[in-house]
Amino acid sequence: MKEKRDEYSDAVKNLPNPGLGLGLRSKHFSYILERNPAVDWFEVISENFMDSAGRPRHVLRQLAERYPVVMHGVSLSIGSTDPLNRQYLTKLKSLAEEVKPLWISDHLCWTGVNSLNTHDLLPVVLNEESLKHICSRINQIQDFLERPVVFENPSTYLTFKQSTIAEWDFLRYMTEETGCGLLLDVNNVYVSGFNNDFDPVHYIDQLPHDKIVQMHIAGHQHCGTHIIDTHDRNVVQDVWKLFAQAWQLTGGVATLLEWDSNIPDFEAYQAELLKAKQYMSSLPLVADEPEKPDQNIEAVSNPVDFLVSDFKW
Repeated sequence: MKEKRDEYSDAVKNLPNPGLGLGLRSKHFSYILERNPAVDWFEVISENFMDSAGRPRHVLRQLAERYPVVMHGVSLSIGSTDPLNRQYLTKLKSLAEEVKPLWISDHLCWTGVNSLNTHDLLPVVLNEESLKHICSRINQIQDFLERPVVFENPSTYLTFKQSTIAEWDFLRYMTEETGCGLLLDVNNVYVSGFNNDFDPVHYIDQLPHDKIVQMHIAGHQHCGTHIIDTHDRNVVQDVWKLFAQAWQLTGGVATLLEWDSNIPDFEAYQAELLKAKQYMSSLPLVADEPEKPDQNIEAVSNPVDFLVSDFKW
């Protein structure tokens, strides 16, 4: 077990840094294929292509020939008590063998129970029992896929009374026990910090920075009393400042912009990503002006069913 863990840990440390990337969205398929824009890499939602044929899979094959690709999943359900879905894992592995992604990632969450899918990324209780359970499942998954898996911190809206381990410590213990990597979603840290009353700067400080393979940045909606992780607008300055902190602490890792609703045209999408270059240096961690709540628009989170239906056949 220790040899396997060390093998995966070493593999994580040797993963490449492809630069600044974008989440692939069907709205941009034609633009990308026709114009070959100057993007360092793309992240694809694994489930969008595992069972698909026709144009989506054809587009992915062409894309993988031109750009580095990362597979990002939403259905691994690592925190569920259901048995691991071997059929899902087989399809995931098959897609990886075809696409040859730089790595495979998913979320520290659960998406269903009793074989029912909630189509959302649900938070896990953070205690010794769940840590042992999740690490056991990660070990099985990594052995099946024959590679380390990278896990993302979720956005959360409450804290379980049963949780006894801080999320940053839970993530560190998880990497130590399994050799897996981390995907630091900076926006999720900001959202969860506001909703659960913790300091996002402290959160990022406490992470195992050498295990962070990738970062996500995204927009959200501030509703006054809480923040919803919507992925439907520009990144706010406070999140950019946290990104600057994480960039310095990690030494700079692969960074990707997510945008899942109200998706702009490709030029505006790429322009938002390139703002990251302004923050790849030491900057103050306090925004010049506090973020103003936006209470006039109904907030809707980014559920899994949106991500896995993002097709134009």
